[in-house]
Amino acid sequence: MNPLMRLGIAGHVKLYRSTKGRKGNEIKGMPVLLITTVGRKSGEARTVPLVFVEHEGKRVIAASAAGAPSHPAWFLNMEANPAITVELGEDRYEAVARITEGDERALLWDKMVEVGKFFAGYQLKTSRLIPVIVLEPADR
Repeated sequence: MNPLMRLGIAGHVKLYRSTKGRKGNEIKGMPVLLITTVGRKSGEARTVPLVFVEHEGKRVIAASAAGAPSHPAWFLNMEANPAITVELGEDRYEAVARITEGDERALLWDKMVEVGKFFAGYQLKTSRLIPVIVLEPADR
């Protein structure tokens, strides 16, 4: 990731946390949450803002990387260690990230595209199948 993008993400996270999610809580008309993963190589905590949809009381995210040819680093970290932290506004909880497959993935992808039309364009830009992830609360 280039340094400018890294700085932008850090600024977004700082704004979101300092305002308890009152600012930085929307991107392209979709709600935003923060996820913190553990770096698969560094072992350090890494936090990124992501858009999400709700489905059956759970939050769903997509590892689109705006249609880049490779999965985003946060996804690779999450794939290596699915125990993550989710922040939505003032609410912070531990979760397990579950990568969807088959019919479930198709259903949730369609929901992502319905809410965020830009996701359809992201899939067209890449040959990889964009992963769709359900964030399962660890203790709820």
